[in-house]
Amino acid sequence: MIPDVSKALSWLEANPTVLNGICRGIERETLRVTPDGHLAKTEHPKSLGASLTHKWITTDFAESLLEFITPVDSNIDRTIAFLNDLHIYTARNLDSEKMWPLSMPCFIDEEENITLAQYGTSNLGRFKTLYRGGLKSRYGALMQTISGVHYNFSLPMSFWQAWLGIKDAETGKEQISDGYLRLIRNYYRFGWVIPYLFGASPAICSSFLRGRNTALSFEETERGTCYLPYATSLRMSDLGYTNKSQSDLNITFNHLHTYVEELKKAIHKPSEEFAAIGIKKGDKYLQLNTNVLQIENELYAPIRPKRVTKEGESPSDALLRGGIEYIEVRSLDINPFSSIGVDETQIRFLDLFLIWCALADAPEMGNEELACCRGNWNKVILEGRKPGLSIGLGYGIEQQPLKIVGQELFRDLERVAEVLDACSGTQYQLVCKELVNMFEDPSLTFSARVLDKMKSQGIVGFGLELAGQYHNELIEEHYSILNDENFSVEREASVSRQHDLEQQDNMSFEEYLKLHAGR
Repeated sequence: MIPDVSKALSWLEANPTVLNGICRGIERETLRVTPDGHLAKTEHPKSLGASLTHKWITTDFAESLLEFITPVDSNIDRTIAFLNDLHIYTARNLDSEKMWPLSMPCFIDEEENITLAQYGTSNLGRFKTLYRGGLKSRYGALMQTISGVHYNFSLPMSFWQAWLGIKDAETGKEQISDGYLRLIRNYYRFGWVIPYLFGASPAICSSFLRGRNTALSFEETERGTCYLPYATSLRMSDLGYTNKSQSDLNITFNHLHTYVEELKKAIHKPSEEFAAIGIKKGDKYLQLNTNVLQIENELYAPIRPKRVTKEGESPSDALLRGGIEYIEVRSLDINPFSSIGVDETQIRFLDLFLIWCALADAPEMGNEELACCRGNWNKVILEGRKPGLSIGLGYGIEQQPLKIVGQELFRDLERVAEVLDACSGTQYQLVCKELVNMFEDPSLTFSARVLDKMKSQGIVGFGLELAGQYHNELIEEHYSILNDENFSVEREASVSRQHDLEQQDNMSFEEYLKLHAGR
């Protein structure tokens, strides 16, 4: 079953204030689509500013793939309100286009119509576009249009001081890093609970399968919707945002220095498959290099250890310098029931679950157990709502019904919720009461609720209905934190920052690539 966390929970109940000051940040992706449900072919709207340098509104893989970024904040209501303001402003500046409310993409007729995100003429901007070109060459552009929500989370220093007995962040950075790696190992063991509860991509548009080989036994509706009856999050499956070529990298999460060492090896590990693509075709660059990973961010993972980087510093070098500062949860599908793609219930659940992951014992994890954990995730992703589904524990030798493991987990989460609610009401406890019912009744899960809609209306029909509804709601809402002047100032500042970068380059792009492309 799950680890015995009773001793740690008793400690937490005796020290409730150590959780004051949890910090969060949200990154939400969404495609811009036309009124008929096709991918927008227009460039990133100039009214939104320069995507390379804007603090809050940028793009991800494609020119049509928006990404909203909230500042770090310890207040959930402020974080939600800030994200909502970004959506309000964007909705008012999209003309006839809408924001796609689903993780899996809208109808895309040809991959060649997907334009890579454009970031101007600076070396940094060209580097970012070329990296995306490499992703397109390696995995196809269609996969890169899949959208999600990333949740950034850090525990307050008061927690680490009381839990680990450290003095401060600098002298205690190794212990804090070990604490976050413990959290990550438990996340791998039990994080399948996230796609079970919140997975919202049990179906895909048939256009997504065009020319793709799959062993999955899809059922198809007359409206061109392909689905698996018990699936939760096809976004997280081999069809979605994963990478089989990385499966043998053997990157573990037991010690920070070994994690970074293994990651750096992957960046310099040659790939025959990617070498066959080549670096250039004529004068046109196709990818940054021919290694398994072009850069560290190409490593696909449901969770990442992170630290804010300094200028010119790689993510792994930042980790070695200062230790793990926060973690990035990458397993959330877009929430179709929210106009901003995520809601307060999900944030509060993630708080509870991640705190539990930090408290629970987490023995070191080898590749064999990591493979078992990935097997559990894949089970839940493809058939999570299947009656009687079991989950493998440890090395998969012991099998337990998912329902029982989930209910036992929530008994612990309810105790964490009581601590978090001690000074501020009952919000966390209400989240537990709502979500635990999904194990007894899988029809309450996000995936079950959206599947009925997708089957009856089709992916495009369902997505367009929501996109229109949310667009109309957003343009009528009032800002809570920001205002039009704030957006105007940041828009102009972002344009100015990009211009400055383009003027300051003091080396050729070829020299820049030699320095930064890991060749």
